[in-house]
Amino acid sequence: MTNEQLKTLEDNLWDSANTLRAYGGLKASEYQVPILGLIFLKFADNRYSQYQNEIQAAYDKQLGGRMEQEIDKIAIAKCGFYLPDEARFDHLLHLPTGQGTAKAISEAMENIEKYLDEKYKGILPKGAYYEIEKKKDDILPQLLKTFSDIPREADGDLFGKIYEYFLGKFAKAEGQKGGEFFTPTSVVRFIVEVIEPYKGKIYDPACGSGGMFVQSARFLAHENHSLEDIYVYGQEFMGETVRLAKMNLLVNNLRGDITEVNSYEEDPYKSYGQFDFVMANPPFNVKSVKESTVKDDKRFYTYGLPKNKGKKEDKISDANYLWVSLFATSLNATGRAGFVMANSASDAGGSEYEIRKKLVDSGMVDCMVTMPSNMFITVTLPATLWFLDKGKIKTDRKDHILFLDARNVYRQIDRAHREWTEEHQQNLAAIVRLYRGETQRYLGLIEEYLQVARVADAKINPAFQTLATLLNEGITNLQQYAEETKAEKRTPAKKKALQEADFYIQVEQLKPLLIKTIPALNYTAKTAKDNDTQHQAAAQLNQHVSQWQKQLEALKQVVDPYTQLWKLADKQAKLKNDKWWTAHALSRLDKSLEEALKQLNDVIQQLAYWHENIHWLQLRFPDAQYQDITGLCKMASRSDFVDEHDYSLNAGRYVGVEIEDDNLTEEEFKTKFNSLRQQFISLNAESSKFVKLIEETEI
Repeated sequence: MTNEQLKTLEDNLWDSANTLRAYGGLKASEYQVPILGLIFLKFADNRYSQYQNEIQAAYDKQLGGRMEQEIDKIAIAKCGFYLPDEARFDHLLHLPTGQGTAKAISEAMENIEKYLDEKYKGILPKGAYYEIEKKKDDILPQLLKTFSDIPREADGDLFGKIYEYFLGKFAKAEGQKGGEFFTPTSVVRFIVEVIEPYKGKIYDPACGSGGMFVQSARFLAHENHSLEDIYVYGQEFMGETVRLAKMNLLVNNLRGDITEVNSYEEDPYKSYGQFDFVMANPPFNVKSVKESTVKDDKRFYTYGLPKNKGKKEDKISDANYLWVSLFATSLNATGRAGFVMANSASDAGGSEYEIRKKLVDSGMVDCMVTMPSNMFITVTLPATLWFLDKGKIKTDRKDHILFLDARNVYRQIDRAHREWTEEHQQNLAAIVRLYRGETQRYLGLIEEYLQVARVADAKINPAFQTLATLLNEGITNLQQYAEETKAEKRTPAKKKALQEADFYIQVEQLKPLLIKTIPALNYTAKTAKDNDTQHQAAAQLNQHVSQWQKQLEALKQVVDPYTQLWKLADKQAKLKNDKWWTAHALSRLDKSLEEALKQLNDVIQQLAYWHENIHWLQLRFPDAQYQDITGLCKMASRSDFVDEHDYSLNAGRYVGVEIEDDNLTEEEFKTKFNSLRQQFISLNAESSKFVKLIEETEI
């Protein structure tokens, strides 16, 4: 399934589920868990179907043997679940009318849990389905039908993405409450890219719905590592969110434990010095933690407690540095941590300053990244990502910290929310890797972009040919239609209207489009692995984008007059019911041309997108070596962060402000301007359609 098909499927599933929610008068908090439960049921059914024949064959083979096993034991060993007939999705989907759907779903959940490991007992929703059925008895059957649209061949990765998509939608729907259990995927993915949890134990003491763990699994899949190489440990205070997290582990086939605890008070995994990786997005600025709760716990006091001097009340001033201490003390000798923290913690004074000073002096602070605002559901101000690396202490980076100011790197999703695209994540991670001296990984990313650009380029000529063929056939058919209507004696009024509109004169002036294809990119005949070759390839790509942009502008000069002529004829002669018009395949040719032109524009913009990403990196790091970039990144030395800035970890203090220069050549500026112009025209055309629709709609 392509990304576009997945996006369409996700949107359709959400629209259907959300419509039913509104129809039933349910709140987001009332339908999120039951809907996620139905997604889990469909996932379990799909997965079981893939192994069903193998399970049955293994069961039949050992029947009557000395070591005979029940079929549920064999099923769990092979696919992780045993699904009796009453828990199969098709059984629930085709229940007879009038049979209690809520009861059947609840029993299906119980039957699945019956055979699961003890730690997963009680995580699947049951009672919530009765509440939904009380409101409207047809909602559950319709929801089952909605989720039956998920293809039977959909695997765990696809389900993980759908599950995560729904979690994000629920978080937005619930606002403040929903944001408590959801960290935006793009933020988590970047953390994973930096700390690189290839193998070992991963810990999140504020795990929410388990998003950090899921992205670790995706990272392993992308890097061709096995899920068996990691084991995850999560702690979460909210019981309902714990159940969501456990379902998330099951959906994504992750090994691990999630425990319902207050992380300030309990330490179920004996975390001190235990973990290879720590990832978290803890609650910010909590001021209700009692000093007596943490003062004798070395997880928190090793670097000092955040306690205001002179204050006698039993209260921690702010829990931000309790979390920072917990993350730092949970790492083993080579462990890495990546976590979200309030911006204020980077410069906090008093006891927080003393804790930060000890952390910095230890040499484990590796990288600080200031994020754009509006990246989170519940936080509008920019937050900061902290990265710790205990293994760095024994390297030549011990007395250096990388500061990244990424506040201007984002894509606007809607008015109130932003995100990092996958390429934003990769480009920022590439800076970290250059700082670590990993030049080959930087070059590998550029090579990957060049390869993807070549694939994108291969789509352009076919799109161009489609447009050219449509246009040439349309011109021929329009000219033939004009000749026939001139000769036709039964339609004098129509002929007169067309003549008065200069239709015939303009048709005579139409000329066929001469096909002018551009040779496909050939820079990857040999893979571009060295920096010089990659710069040459990028220059060729830039030229190619420019050529296609010019070609696109020229095409518009041909297509636009033609579509205007088509609309003129349609308006003047009322041609929708004209049999000659239809016979010459002219009925929807204007729409077909517009769609073909848009498709060509889209594939050209896709090619331009890959060039922009390559150019962004090569402009800043032309020698494929790390260098400080004003306004973006600074590798600060000890004299910088100790002597000059007194242990501040605020990236803005170090990177400076970029001078507002686009750093584009004249040709690059033209290319970018034409790209933005086309986007403006496309959006304007779309807007005009909505305006016209509103004007024509009466209630």
